[in-house]
Amino acid sequence: MTPAAFPTTWRTLALAAALFASPLAQASEHGKTAPKAWSPVTLQTALRDLPKGNAAAGKSVHDSMMCASCHGAAGNAQTMNWPSVAGQRHDYTAKMLLDYRSGLRDEDGRAGLMTSIARMMTPQQIADVCAYYASLPKPVAPQAQAALAAPLSAAEQKRVEQLVRKGDANRLITACASCHGLHGEGKGTTPAIAGQTTDYFIRTMRLYHGGERHNDVYKGMSQFSRRLSDADAQLIARYYASLGVSRSAEVTEVN
Repeated sequence: MTPAAFPTTWRTLALAAALFASPLAQASEHGKTAPKAWSPVTLQTALRDLPKGNAAAGKSVHDSMMCASCHGAAGNAQTMNWPSVAGQRHDYTAKMLLDYRSGLRDEDGRAGLMTSIARMMTPQQIADVCAYYASLPKPVAPQAQAALAAPLSAAEQKRVEQLVRKGDANRLITACASCHGLHGEGKGTTPAIAGQTTDYFIRTMRLYHGGERHNDVYKGMSQFSRRLSDADAQLIARYYASLGVSRSAEVTEVN
């Protein structure tokens, strides 16, 4: 899958990140070795060694590093191409930033941008921004209203609930809920996916499927995506996007 060309704002951010990256990070590019994959023990040690995060300070990091340009003013992406980070699990966000720093996540141009940014961040800034995103309410996918305007058919609903709640034994597909929770809330280093943007979700499945993304510690997502059809991936993406729809409209209607 060929990534869409970056809009001007993203290209500017990428250039800024490249220009202002620390000399140490830049120097490391010349003689870099392949990043070492996490083991469960080394990952937990790295997460435990991060300082305690401060959500208020994390908001400042979010603002100063222009995270809103891609991820939205309050971590709620306004484009389907970038992930929402509001309400994301602290440990998952921390792992992703550490993966970008080390080069474990290098699947496309977007990852390259994030690598430059993550290498500018101190451990305290990483901990702070993780605490900030974790403190926010879950996101509302920007296309959620469109997803509701064309609701899943009865057959699609049955199919996606089977995959989400029970998986598919015939294809050795594990139920999404077994790792991500019944409501897409995530746990620990397993991400929350309720309200996630559909394009990002589908692209993630394709990158795991093709092997371009390979930073899952237990290789669960790599195995899952390779057994999943593209149609199923799109169906699951629509399902989880719809879980991020705000209930304010329902409350207003009732009142």
